[in-house]
Amino acid sequence: MSIHTGQPPAAFIPATSLRSTPGECAVPLVGEPIGEQAAAGLARVFKALGDPVRLRLVSLIGAHQGGQVCVCDLTAAFSLTQPTISHHLKVLRDAGIIDCERRGTWVYYWLVPAALARMSALLSPPAGS
Repeated sequence: MSIHTGQPPAAFIPATSLRSTPGECAVPLVGEPIGEQAAAGLARVFKALGDPVRLRLVSLIGAHQGGQVCVCDLTAAFSLTQPTISHHLKVLRDAGIIDCERRGTWVYYWLVPAALARMSALLSPPAGS
């Protein structure tokens, strides 16, 4: 069923026709926009950070002197079970935000500087703005 208003149907406008012409509103780029692969990788990182417990874990790891913290200190800071904390740490490791090393009985965690730099570069305004 259709409603006839006596007017011709709207014409299809190809997307290429909708691009602005130079001088209308085009502002030159001041940097290189993120590529498709980099966006997919960073989306995974930000998705991992999309949980309050994981955000707190990243903050807690970064707040420790020397940039490393024992898992025992991380577990003690939450009212969650050890398996739940381990799950969250695994998600952060899989996303490349943190790394770890076993030292005897304990595992020590630290932030990965390159991951922090990639996030920071995306969220920082371009120079000169």
